Amino acid sequence: MSNFLFASIGKKFIMSISGIFLFLFISVHLTVNLLLIFDDSGELFNLGAHFMATNLIIKIVEPILGLGFVVHILWSLVLSYQNFMARPIGYLTKSRSVSSTWASRNMLILGSLVLVFLVIHIINFFWDIKFNPGKLNTVYINGGEIEDTYTLVASLFKASVIYDILYIIGGILLGIHLSHGFWSSFQTLGLNNRNWMKRLQRISYIYAVIIATGFAIIPLYFLIKF
Repeated sequence: MSNFLFASIGKKFIMSISGIFLFLFISVHLTVNLLLIFDDSGELFNLGAHFMATNLIIKIVEPILGLGFVVHILWSLVLSYQNFMARPIGYLTKSRSVSSTWASRNMLILGSLVLVFLVIHIINFFWDIKFNPGKLNTVYINGGEIEDTYTLVASLFKASVIYDILYIIGGILLGIHLSHGFWSSFQTLGLNNRNWMKRLQRISYIYAVIIATGFAIIPLYFLIKF
């Protein structure tokens, strides 16, 4: 088993499984974040954020998610290094561009830029929400007192044009990264016949556009309206 995990195919398998897990997280995370633009009172987003923070299943999955990010990042570095060392000296850039997309050839760069965006996101939001709850005010919704997460998030979008631009760029980079990563994950798991690959690539591009547009539209909303 250990030989499989540390072999090239094993690393790709782990990358695929952790990637699919992260796809699900990104989809759920975006769904909650989009509540920011559907209710300016903040009630919907506060309820969504409170559910995510208190739900038992989410609490159990959260450390697994963190481990998934770490494994995905480390294995991507290892695979990129192995691919670089195995590349023939006379490998032509033109030949590579014919057989692969720009995103597939630059997954490490895209992933690194997405990681920078993720770190900024964690510093500005997740850290305070998770480990500095005293920074949050509370509001009463449906007779219960919950954290006013909306004010923390919305205030930064309203106050910082620079952060809005970074968030938009981060969403676009994430979409480009997913445009290859999504179908590639399923290909590694064996769905690699011609018919399935065409379908998965179409779904991958649609999914990538939805994710990129979804994350980019949130700061745009605050830029335009406020």
